[in-house]
Parts: sequence; C-alpha cells; structure tokens
Amino acid sequence: MRIFGKVRHRPSASWRQATDRAFTLIGDGRYEDAGALLTRAADLEPWLSESWFNLALLHKFRHDWEQARTAGLRAVALLDKDTGAPDWWNVGIAATALQDWPLARRAWQAYGLKVPGAAAGGGEPAGMELGSAAVRLSPEGEAEVVWGRRLDPARIEVLSIPLPSSGRRWGEVVLHDGVPHGERTTSAGHSFPVFDEIELWAPSPVPTWVVLLEAATEDDRDALERLAADAGFAAEDWSSSVRLLCRACSESRMPSAEGEGEHLDPHDHSEPGHPGPLGHRSPGELWVPERECGIAAPAGLVRGLLDGWVADSPDSREWRDLEEVC
Repeated sequence: MRIFGKVRHRPSASWRQATDRAFTLIGDGRYEDAGALLTRAADLEPWLSESWFNLALLHKFRHDWEQARTAGLRAVALLDKDTGAPDWWNVGIAATALQDWPLARRAWQAYGLKVPGAAAGGGEPAGMELGSAAVRLSPEGEAEVVWGRRLDPARIEVLSIPLPSSGRRWGEVVLHDGVPHGERTTSAGHSFPVFDEIELWAPSPVPTWVVLLEAATEDDRDALERLAADAGFAAEDWSSSVRLLCRACSESRMPSAEGEGEHLDPHDHSEPGHPGPLGHRSPGELWVPERECGIAAPAGLVRGLLDGWVADSPDSREWRDLEEVC
C-alpha cells in the first residue's frame, strides 16, 4: 500500500527495539525517557500510524493534551481503515480534555459512534445515551469504584458519594480512559463496564459530609436518601454500599449487589458486620441500626436535612458527629 508516495512496510528492527524499550520505561513511570525513544521511533518510521499512536498514548499518560491531540491527528491521517481505530478514540479523549468539541465529535463519528446533532454546531456532544457505568477514581492510589452517568465516550458524571480518600465529590465530572478494567453485574443480569479515571474534568461545589445515624430500620435509612434526592442532592449509606476489594477482584467481573442469605461475599476483604467503610454487610438478615452515611449537600442545608429526617420519626431516628470530609 502506498501512502503519500511511500511504500508501507514492516517497521525496522531499530523501530521495534526503541518502541519496546519505551513501553518498558512507561511501565516504570519514566515518561521523559520513554518520550525520547518514541520520538526517535517516529523519526525512523514517520509513515507508520503506530509511531504517532504510541506518542499520543504517552502524552495521554502525561496528561499533555495539546501534544496528545497533535500526535493523534498525525496517527489518524495515516490510517488505512475507515472506522473503529483506537487512534480515533485517543483523539476523542484529548479533544474532550481540551473542550475541542468539533474534533471530539469528528473523532467519535470516525470511530463509528452516532453523535446526535453533530451537524448543528460546535457544542459538546449530548444525547448519546450511553447509560450508566462505573468509574475507578484514583486508580494509581487508593482506588475506589463508584457509579456514574456517561455524558459521552470520555466523561462520567459521578452519582455515588465517593469516600474522602479519593479526593472526589458527588456531581463531579471525570475524564476516563477508553478500555474498561472490570465489570459490575446486577441480579437482573445487566453488566456495566468499569473505566479508569484519567483526571478531574469539572469540579463540584457540593461538599461531602460524614454522619453517624441511628436508623431503626432500612426504611428509616431509605427515607434520608429520598429526602436528600428530593432536595437535589444525595445521601448514601456507606455501611452497606462500601466493600473493600483487592485489585484483582476490583478489575474482574463482580456482582454489584450484596446477595441474600448468610453466605458472605468471598471477594469482600472487609470485616463482616462492621458498620462503615470497613464492612459492607452483616451475617444473614441482621440490620445494624448504627450507620455511617455520606451526604452531599451545601453547608447551609445539611443540618436542616438531618433534623427534618429525625422530625419525621423521632422514635426511630437520630444523628450525631456530622463532619465535612471533602
């Protein structure tokens, strides 16, 4: 195949050696050294789309979005296929990070995705109806998988209330990678991909609070979550929603529900029966009234929300130790 008058050929041994060494360095976090090798590889084989794809990938790891966009565009210019190339996905991520919406739309369409209203203007992609997904926050640190709504192929709005260790808040939008690492399944048989966060795309002004509840029943707990949702914010019972998983379990196909009966989840590495983030369930059907709850709400609203919850059923509800944590 001829590209710009050149005969497309297999990469040279020097190109392969430089590229292989570069990816070993990337695995060790030595991005600067890897960049020098990948630049050399691109000089050796400038007609290979892989040369520029690899550079775009490196710049994505470094969050250097201008360079990622430039290298990505050189990669797609040399492609010999019409749709579905991962080169276009990397261009879409870089364009989204830069809010280059015309290019993002072009990238998703070139990949083979339908982008409603693409001909109408240069605004951000909307109405792609990609549904729910999970995102792994801080994947290189204290990773936490939370639920969210996919705004487009590279962004998720966080709808869970993350633990403070993640440094993330409810309502934030995070940029995520394109290849899922793991799945979460439901009892209904639906499966949802787990994407890795790349970086924060849009912060949330809503702080995260932790509070200890005394909720006599699950209905009492559910009432607080409904009350917060009705106010336009969120409450989440961390005592039942949080479980600790090893990395291998987290990146595998995992059920998202706790299941039934007295059989504990063999993949749960937390302490059974312990309320709060160190244990997400109790043996059998036992309900533990003390709950550690996360609340996402403005400072001027959170106490009134809790007081209103107690006032609706003072004999079965209490709260204490409210603290802003993120």
